[in-house]
Amino acid sequence: MAIRTTAKDIIATAEAKLADVFITIDEIAQANQLKVLTAFRDARITEEHFAEKTGYAIDNAGREALDAVFAQIFRCESACMRMQFVSGTHALACAILGNIGQRERLVCLTGEPYDSLQPVLGITGDEPGSLKKIGGVYEEIDLGPVIDDCNVEELARLIAPHAPATIYYIQKSRGYSMTRRTYSNSDIKKMADAARMMYPEAIVMVDNCYGEFVEALEPTQVGADLVAGSMIKNPGGGLCVTGGYIAGKKKYVEAALNRLTAPGVGGHLGHSFNQSRLIFQGLFLAPSVVASALKSAHLVAGVFDELGFKVSPKPLEQRFDIIQSIEFGEKDKLVNFLRALQRFSPINAHVEPEPAHMPGYEDQIIMAGGTFVEGSTIEFSADGPLRPPFAAFVQGGLSYLHVKCCLEGALSLSLSKELPFHK
Repeated sequence: MAIRTTAKDIIATAEAKLADVFITIDEIAQANQLKVLTAFRDARITEEHFAEKTGYAIDNAGREALDAVFAQIFRCESACMRMQFVSGTHALACAILGNIGQRERLVCLTGEPYDSLQPVLGITGDEPGSLKKIGGVYEEIDLGPVIDDCNVEELARLIAPHAPATIYYIQKSRGYSMTRRTYSNSDIKKMADAARMMYPEAIVMVDNCYGEFVEALEPTQVGADLVAGSMIKNPGGGLCVTGGYIAGKKKYVEAALNRLTAPGVGGHLGHSFNQSRLIFQGLFLAPSVVASALKSAHLVAGVFDELGFKVSPKPLEQRFDIIQSIEFGEKDKLVNFLRALQRFSPINAHVEPEPAHMPGYEDQIIMAGGTFVEGSTIEFSADGPLRPPFAAFVQGGLSYLHVKCCLEGALSLSLSKELPFHK
């Protein structure tokens, strides 16, 4: 009992410092909930939109209504949500490769992109169909270290050697990095304005994964022409079983859909495999679920900050995605932490995670993911590559209460030396 009391005390101490932060999170969540509710009402969503089509799914009213809801929420011309996207990376790949051609340039403004996108761009590997293989050109510049100190004109001068470009690409989230920042929509607007100053015709594209509903605005409201992400992250609310979305200017969304299906088919065909109700319901719940995930991230940061670990973001720091990193410094501590979390997951709590190679990643990855939907990162989960500084990247939390239980149980296992990871 003494061990559990100690774990409870650590959590209570961290939680007490977060009261004002949680109020702000709830205010943003309510603004986003109203935005979603209004979009549902304006689209006149009814039970008939949950009906399934077969075959080609021509004139699928549910699909068309969902696209309209997405577009209104993101305040943009067009949007698509498709179950046929197998991941966020797939949605991003279609958005990129559908809108760029031979000898055209994509410039990443936020440094090296997330691991799984690197084969898509041809940075790593030699995959058929990559940007490199179709004759496109990839370049990068990292504006992160200077974005706070430079105005738009100064950023434009830094971008100038990489102009003109067909796509200027921004990754909102930090990915597997302890050093790069997650970008706010204010940061994104600054980069978008700078890119357009150099080349007004360019597409400004944002990888929005992990960032949806974290702020009161989306990147399409601050200058992005195109955004993409996964439905088993924030916007699916924990109920979507697969899928991704793309939103932005109509011509760019349609070009991406041509890449997903076929030229001339685009977004006019394709059904939702009898999942329409869950997609609509998950989207409706998403602002509340994201708020829970954000509170969970702050609590994880607070607990491990109390324990003396290096965490990023800091417990009271403003957040622009749902990811929380914890630096363990040692392989065994990282592995033990993820194994401890797995024991307090609702699914596969009896399973012990093992490091393994995954498609799209160069290093072995270890994951704690006792989730109802495989790989769902809006549910409470954690993972990390087995490379220094041996950091865990924690995300999600459908239920804040579950996260508290999970932290208490994991800390107890560590303090009892059964799965030690604390300092």
